[in-house]
Amino acid sequence: MRVLGAVVAGGRSGRMGGREKALLPLSGVSLIERVISRIATQVDGIVINANGDATRFADLKREVVPDALAVGTPLAGLHAVLHHGAAQEYDAVLTVPSDTPFLPLNLVQRLSEAGAATGAAVARSGGQVHHLTGLWSVAIARPLDEFLREGKLRRVMDLADVFAVETAEWPVGAVDPFLNINTPDELAAAERHAC
Repeated sequence: MRVLGAVVAGGRSGRMGGREKALLPLSGVSLIERVISRIATQVDGIVINANGDATRFADLKREVVPDALAVGTPLAGLHAVLHHGAAQEYDAVLTVPSDTPFLPLNLVQRLSEAGAATGAAVARSGGQVHHLTGLWSVAIARPLDEFLREGKLRRVMDLADVFAVETAEWPVGAVDPFLNINTPDELAAAERHAC
């Protein structure tokens, strides 16, 4: 199975004072670089889903895939990377947020096992489902397009209403592997676990 990794960097970073969250340093390495390094050995290629000036990610030397539909939610990012993955003949797309620097190194394996029968699985830890951290068959691209154009979906969590989305559970140790960093305080706290 060929898997495309897609780092979703579409948030507005409002709680970070408008600074580009993905590019903020954590122990001297940007959040997005940390995310890329966590998934790089698990996938066959990596793109960044982001809108606006793509040159802000130029140092990462990764293709930037913008949203194709203006739906105003991360569903637009999922839609864009699924269609991109299908066009590039990948079998599945791994989506991860750009602010999750402690992702598990067995993410694709576990999600693939969980979603083997349905073609879709998302991560779960500490009693919380992480709807944007998922492995999605590119076969979902076309029906997702139809649902979005008809206005039948608004949030990533709504995908479970129309697709059989499985979950894979991870334990929470010293730090939740799916911790996402949204505030300066969370960034400061994450420094204790960064290496």
